[in-house]
Amino acid sequence: MADDDLTLADALTRAAAQINGTSNLQETLDSIVRATRSSVPGFDQVGISTTHRDGTIETRAGTGDLVWQLDALQYELREGPCYDAVTQEHEVLAEHVRHDQRWPRYVPRAAQLGLRSQLGLHLYDDGRTIGGLNLYSTMSDEVDPDEVQVARLFAVHASIALGHAQKEQQLGEAVASRKVIGQAIGIVMERYHVDEDRAFQFLVRASSTSNHKLRDVARQLVDASNEAARRA
Repeated sequence: MADDDLTLADALTRAAAQINGTSNLQETLDSIVRATRSSVPGFDQVGISTTHRDGTIETRAGTGDLVWQLDALQYELREGPCYDAVTQEHEVLAEHVRHDQRWPRYVPRAAQLGLRSQLGLHLYDDGRTIGGLNLYSTMSDEVDPDEVQVARLFAVHASIALGHAQKEQQLGEAVASRKVIGQAIGIVMERYHVDEDRAFQFLVRASSTSNHKLRDVARQLVDASNEAARRA
C-alpha cells in the first residue's frame, strides 16, 4: 500500500474515532476539516456549513479566514458552488473559477480573494439536507478526479457527525420539553386544585388560544412561578 493510502486511511480512522468518541460536535467538525485539508492536497481551505429550518446556512468549521469570507459571500449573494451544492445539487465542481459563467456576481469577488477552484458537497442525514462540505483552492485551477473521490469520503464522515449531533439535540429538547410540561402541570394542579388530566387540558387550551407551542406556554408558567417564589 502506498504512503498516500496510509495517510488517507489514518485520516479517515481519526475522523471516525472523533465522531464516535467523547469529543463535542465542534471538536469533531474541526477535526474533519483539518483531516480533509491534509488528505485532499489540491485544496488549501476546507469548511463545513449547516442548514437551519428557516433556510439559513451557517459555517460551523473552517481551516482559515478565507473559508468564512467565501462562505459568507455565497450566503449573501445566494449563489456559488457551495451554495448550490447545499440548496440544489449533490455536488458542484468549479475549475478555472475566474472564467466560470455560472455565478456572475460571486466569481469576480471570489477571484479577487485568490480563489482558483472550488468543490461543494451536499451533506445528508436520512435523506434530509443538513449542510455542505466546502473545499477551496488558491493553488490550482484544476481538480484531480481522485481528490474529488477522497473529498466524498470526508463528506460522509461530516454527514454522520452532524446527523448524530442533531439527533442528540432533538432528544435533549424532547426530554427538556417533557420535564417543563410536567412542572407546569404540577403548578396548575396545585393552583387550581384540579387533577392531572384537567391541568394538562388547561395548558393545551392556553397553547391553542395564545397560538404558542405547548412547551413555550409551560416554560412561561414555570418561569413565572419560580420568579414569584424568589420574591416571596
